[in-house]
Amino acid sequence: MIETYRGVVYPSHLDHMGHMNVQWYTSKFDEGTWHLFSTIGITAAYIRKENRGMAALEQLTKYKSEAMVGDLLVVKSSILEVKDKTIRFLHTMFDAETGKEVATSELVAVHLDRNERRGCSLPGEIREKCIGLIEGTDQAKSS
Repeated sequence: MIETYRGVVYPSHLDHMGHMNVQWYTSKFDEGTWHLFSTIGITAAYIRKENRGMAALEQLTKYKSEAMVGDLLVVKSSILEVKDKTIRFLHTMFDAETGKEVATSELVAVHLDRNERRGCSLPGEIREKCIGLIEGTDQAKSS
């Protein structure tokens, strides 16, 4: 797992129940997604240069404990599976002070040709970096 997000719960993140609203879990996981993608080579520069992108196909979020105003949160992420056009990955959100698991979000995303608006094969070097993360090697960090 690699750290992909670190932040705090602000008062504006709370709902009428007094805890962080689900939209903010999704937002923090989404920020983590882009850091994870950058680690494997799907950077903003890659997206612009190659006219490629990523889109979520599935997302399953599980809420384990409440996040309250002032809580410091950290998200750690891992690649679970890579296929020709898709990546399945997991985010785990923790309370940074206590280490308690707050939520998880498992996603499947497809690599897109932004001109055709269809899925396309992941480049070999990105697939290799995904495999490196799955196997726990350094391949994802070298580039």
